[in-house]
Amino acid sequence: MNIAILTFEGFNELDSFIAAGILNRMKGQGWNVQISCPDDHVTSMNGVRIAAQQPLEFANSADVVLVGSGIYTREIAKDRAILDRLKLDPARQLVCAQCSGTLLLSVLGVLNGLPACTDLTTKPWVVESGVEVLNQPFFAEGNIATAGGCMASQYLATWIIAKLAGAEAAASAIHYVAPVGEKDVAVAHSLSVVQPYIAQPALA
Repeated sequence: MNIAILTFEGFNELDSFIAAGILNRMKGQGWNVQISCPDDHVTSMNGVRIAAQQPLEFANSADVVLVGSGIYTREIAKDRAILDRLKLDPARQLVCAQCSGTLLLSVLGVLNGLPACTDLTTKPWVVESGVEVLNQPFFAEGNIATAGGCMASQYLATWIIAKLAGAEAAASAIHYVAPVGEKDVAVAHSLSVVQPYIAQPALA
């Protein structure tokens, strides 16, 4: 199971790293989670410089693609040199977006009329792109999911694991990362958020 977490210049660390940390709980089951970037190195909105594990094109053949957010997403959404490197297909992939990553899914034509979630700062740009923005942290339909708010990245990870490996595996992953003394509550809450959206078959 190849998973690409798309991470761009000016990325939000919470969006990329929380999802990567939770999804890597499935490493023992053969899941291969890779930070995929347009360049060899990218620097976060807070100055954290990281090396790409994979180029952007890794996303095109990945089973799951998670588009992270950052402070330059609006500029990236107009950059055909970057966008043309992506060929995402929800018919054969789970395609997800976190916060301003939703804007990229919109301009790439992936949402195709679906409502979506995003952060409050990005909301006007996503609306301007023609997408109905929901006032909730998570939404999914079929193989497409979006989340709004940095900490909502845990819901994307929960949904991906539950969709592909079952609720028990998702519960185990969230239980591991949840705060001590709050683990059962955190598991129950995360599953309750995504449960309505995992009834459909996953990949075509």
